[in-house]
Amino acid sequence: MKTAFLLVSLFWGKFLAPVSEDIQGVWFNEEKTSKVQIYKQGEKYYGKIVWIKDAGAGAPRLDAKNPEEKLRTRPIVGLVMLTDFTYDGDGVWTGGKIYDPRNGKTYSCKITKVSETELAVRGYIGSPLLGRTTKFWKTN
Repeated sequence: MKTAFLLVSLFWGKFLAPVSEDIQGVWFNEEKTSKVQIYKQGEKYYGKIVWIKDAGAGAPRLDAKNPEEKLRTRPIVGLVMLTDFTYDGDGVWTGGKIYDPRNGKTYSCKITKVSETELAVRGYIGSPLLGRTTKFWKTN
């Protein structure tokens, strides 16, 4: 009887265990073509691109599609793409923005920590109902 109770407790504990409040660290994007380092500065969270797949040994990839012409010569690696997120509780960060260097657009954004190794990152215009969610995966 004790063994059965222990097994049931372990089984349910795995699913009911709280997700930590920390999203800091290095995360792959869904396609695993880049890595984003999420860090906390003051009370806000930010994310910068720290690696791009097949960046090549030549000149670094640039932010060529940025709507501000003067920023089109900055390298993608090192670019802060997640800005001004605050932790709202229950594994959710809101109030931030996400910049997509592939199209040069900035969107409102919400981050939800699905598990210790997975984030759901939702970029949207106006309402979170009008957006797209992508996954970030924790790297080792």
